[in-house]
Amino acid sequence: MDKIFIVIPTLDPDEEIMLKFIKELKKDFENILVVNDGSKSVYDKFFHDLEKQGIIVIKHYINLGKGRGIKNAFNYILNNYPDILGCVTCDCDGQHSVKDIKKIAKEVLKNKDKLILGVRDFDKENVPPKSQYGNKITRNIFKIFIGLNISDTQTGLRGFSKNLMTLFMDLAGERYEYETNMLIFTKEEGIKIKEVEIETIYLNSNANSHFNPLKDSILIYKLFLKYFLASFSSFILDIILFCSIFNILQINQKILAATILARIVSSIYNYIINSNLIFKNMSIPTLAKYYLLVISMMFISGCFVTYLYGLLNIPVVIIKVIVDTIIWVINLVIQREFVFKGAYETHEE
Repeated sequence: MDKIFIVIPTLDPDEEIMLKFIKELKKDFENILVVNDGSKSVYDKFFHDLEKQGIIVIKHYINLGKGRGIKNAFNYILNNYPDILGCVTCDCDGQHSVKDIKKIAKEVLKNKDKLILGVRDFDKENVPPKSQYGNKITRNIFKIFIGLNISDTQTGLRGFSKNLMTLFMDLAGERYEYETNMLIFTKEEGIKIKEVEIETIYLNSNANSHFNPLKDSILIYKLFLKYFLASFSSFILDIILFCSIFNILQINQKILAATILARIVSSIYNYIINSNLIFKNMSIPTLAKYYLLVISMMFISGCFVTYLYGLLNIPVVIIKVIVDTIIWVINLVIQREFVFKGAYETHEE
């Protein structure tokens, strides 16, 4: 497959595993690029020997991260190999078999407008608990916040056409969050994803992985955490304002009036937080859609709380919390698919 490049990001690799892996790769692939992402100096001879074998090695003087390594690899390939049709990224720790890499490469050639993902079965017995639960959590987060149903969100075995390589070079993210931004970007731009089932391989319980569960998870989930905190803090502010205004007002329809006044303040707060921390495309049309949603949900909330308060003998704040929690979930879906569609912060500044 002389029209497909294999890209392997590495940091302090297991030399024995990687040499065996590359030896197998060379039987089927002519073009192999390794990113030395700031490995210790003791590995210099190892990478020098790879170059003697015809392997292209890009070296980062310090560790810049997997995302930066992949982008630099894309840049090198696109600049120096204009006839290339695409590439496959894979890990160097023995998790990906050459057989599966060939499967992904073939799919790249057949699906030039799709991102190809090699997906694993996380219900198998050999999967380490941290990988099993980590992927399942991330998979559900993607389904809720992004609207993407992906089997394996953390796979490093991915296939890209030349066109997708060009598009993904501009995405934000220097480390593992870059691969997350790729998936978000496919949703934003309507790029289809094709999943290809691969072997689920973990050597020594994935001991060779450089993934930092705390540091890298924060980077990966940062966008979702910011969105949740902005939304949740707006929800709490709205409840506090509603209760305060409700207790002050001495008029008919004070539930609806308190709902409107509280929602005006909390919606302004929520929009400012979203526009400064989360979304990039806060245009006038986005603002119009946002406030159309706010006004609609505001009256739905006010009417339902008023009706239930007259029907049930329970405090109004409890009814308000229950009703607005349901509305919050509906809001999340509508904002994701209508209001802020195409507005996630996935590109470099």
